[in-house]
Amino acid sequence: MMAPELDKQYSNIQLGEEVEICDIKLALKALRKKILSLDFHNSLHVHDPQNSFEYLEVLYKLRQLSEKLGNLDPGGEAKEHKELTVYADDLFEMAMARLEEEFVYLLTYYKQPLEQELLSFRTTEDGSTDEFSSSSFSEEQSEGKSTQTGSSGGSEYLVADLIQPGALSAVKSIANFMFLSNYNNECCQAYINARQGALDEFIGSLHIDKHSIEELMSTKWNKLSASIKRWNRAMKAFVRVYLASERRLSSLVFGDLSETTVDLCFYEISFSSVMQLLSFYESVAIGPLKPEKLFRILDMYEVLDDLLPEAEFLFQAGGNDMVLAEYHEVLLQLGESARKTFAEFKYAIQSYTSSSAVPTGAVHPLTKYVMNYIKAVTVYSKTLDSLLKDADQQPIPNSCTHFTATALHLQSVAAVLEANLEAGSRLYRDCRLRNIFMMNNICYMVQKVKNSDLKSFLGDDWIRLHNRMFQHQATNYERASWSQVLSYLSDDGLCAAGGAASRKIIREKFKNFNLSFEDVYRVQTAWSVPDDQLREDVRISISLKVIQAYRTFVGRYSAFLDGTKQRDRYIKYRPEDLEELLLDLFEGTQKSLQHSGRA
Repeated sequence: MMAPELDKQYSNIQLGEEVEICDIKLALKALRKKILSLDFHNSLHVHDPQNSFEYLEVLYKLRQLSEKLGNLDPGGEAKEHKELTVYADDLFEMAMARLEEEFVYLLTYYKQPLEQELLSFRTTEDGSTDEFSSSSFSEEQSEGKSTQTGSSGGSEYLVADLIQPGALSAVKSIANFMFLSNYNNECCQAYINARQGALDEFIGSLHIDKHSIEELMSTKWNKLSASIKRWNRAMKAFVRVYLASERRLSSLVFGDLSETTVDLCFYEISFSSVMQLLSFYESVAIGPLKPEKLFRILDMYEVLDDLLPEAEFLFQAGGNDMVLAEYHEVLLQLGESARKTFAEFKYAIQSYTSSSAVPTGAVHPLTKYVMNYIKAVTVYSKTLDSLLKDADQQPIPNSCTHFTATALHLQSVAAVLEANLEAGSRLYRDCRLRNIFMMNNICYMVQKVKNSDLKSFLGDDWIRLHNRMFQHQATNYERASWSQVLSYLSDDGLCAAGGAASRKIIREKFKNFNLSFEDVYRVQTAWSVPDDQLREDVRISISLKVIQAYRTFVGRYSAFLDGTKQRDRYIKYRPEDLEELLLDLFEGTQKSLQHSGRA
């Protein structure tokens, strides 16, 4: 059916009722001359889209003449009628070929790029450091996304004009005329080819690298991570800006003719590029399982999941389920990859072994890695909850805010880490340093939980339990380190001895105290307690016990050594000196008191 626009444009074009073959012949030759004079294809300069309407008017007259010729009774001029019919058909075919060229010209020359809409995607950095590589356990930073960059839950971008508005009317009119003249296939194919070229240019403007599966498998992770970020931004721009705009353009051009045509053209234009983008996601999903990949895989999953409503809207209407089938399949593969990668992360902790202990008893690199990793995981909790449907049905503490699968798995990971640390602590021959190591690591875990969203997942009960755990380790350390030192400041053996015997015992006690204290000082100044508050608390606890006991012992028995030769050899330190020396403990730099001359 003729579009209203064309009806208005050509309603005044009529041919007389009484025409002869010779009249039609003359009219056809005049139209041929006019057609050749409007040779757009060979123009070396830009022409106005309005010129297309002049050409359409000529074609409309040609079509009417052909129809009139077909309805004319040839009478005795059958041969001339047949020749003229062939001439008219050839002329119309030539004219339609030129019209198709004009159609492509308008689609190509008057297309509009989306540079402005893409600016927001180019502001994000392309680089990425491999913070969660299993070979860099000592890194503090996390590679997960920040909380505010989560899924938007809706379309972020406006639909744009892909053809300049001034040319759109001419494009639509040409399409209508080609359909009216049964050139449907030629029109659609020309439109598809032109728009595929524009789409290829758009894909190129996104600056995304194309890789084969083999290339992706061999790509270093930090480079692949940067590529994933670019592909995610590209996918958002492609679906929310370009495909939405492309479908709108198809609707504007063919909407008055057939919705089936709209769907077909849009599908043919976009199919190859959509499958190309999805193939990258699929290649990453089927790649080797490595813990550091989890966050990028979850990013990819969230991007596709967030874009799913738009994808279904764009492709479902036409019943072309091949794209959507692939889309859903890639989502499933990414989800499965995320589940397996998270399981691989847990297994990596379980199987991690160290051949040597951390020399100073400080926080193990594995502890930092795991706690920063699971801290980053919490940002993806909503997505993980939907993926971890096979989580163990373990009871969740009532104090845990998030009664979720993610919470269960994070608690399990923390328990696996504790078991690994306990096993690693056996590498220490000195039980005192073993206590320091466990105290440091559990304290680090507690602080990470208390000061992050992990608190909501592990709960207050977990924090209280682990507070008691590292405090218990601190108590065990004090007992193992200072019980022997404090034993020399006791009254044992002094009450029953006589004066001379007591003086000798007192000298021995002071001497042994000095040796014992200096040995502890020499060893434990090399040890480390990185947490400032914990280090201060342990020092204060030691100081309260040691200084008080020493002050009491000196006050009670120093007089027994008055007049004793080399008295300063036995009472080498004042309580204030010891208090100052205790501040040197746990700084990670070994010091010695062998040559100390304190009095």
